[in-house]
Amino acid sequence: MKWIGGCLVILGSTGFGYYMAQQWKLRLKCLEQLRQMIYFLKGEILYGHTALGPALERIGGRFKNTEGEKGLSALPLFFLAVAKGVQRQQGELFSDIWKKELKQLEDTPLKEEDISSLKGLGDHLGYLDLTMQERNLLLYLEQLDGQISYLRTHLKERTKLYTSLGIMGGLFLTVAML
Repeated sequence: MKWIGGCLVILGSTGFGYYMAQQWKLRLKCLEQLRQMIYFLKGEILYGHTALGPALERIGGRFKNTEGEKGLSALPLFFLAVAKGVQRQQGELFSDIWKKELKQLEDTPLKEEDISSLKGLGDHLGYLDLTMQERNLLLYLEQLDGQISYLRTHLKERTKLYTSLGIMGGLFLTVAML
């Protein structure tokens, strides 16, 4: 019975290590997709002279067919929900609509810092002139690029670390239990 319990502890901790490694990779994919969506938003606003609501709707529709991971499908749905909120025109500020819809992203692999910086972007969009909106988008893109480069440089070592720690932690617990 002890051996079965030990094997289950090893399998569980190995699975948890693998899960953490996959979360790191998925966060990287989400931030890369978000960067691409923000680039498209910048293009829609600056070069297409599109209003913010239709621009968000167009971008969300373009990326809506992203299937697979939960985080990758949540970002286009977030953009579409903000666009619907803007189109309702119930007298709400754009930043309030943006913050309200950000709750959709809480179950994604994005961390609290990612969501708070995205919240900061929403505070500065919608009411400024084109030059200020461009600068805010460029500032946010710089922040995203910094996070993405950090995640990419540490991807290999973190995935190895998480899986190794999962296996070794399970072995340690099993030896300590037996």
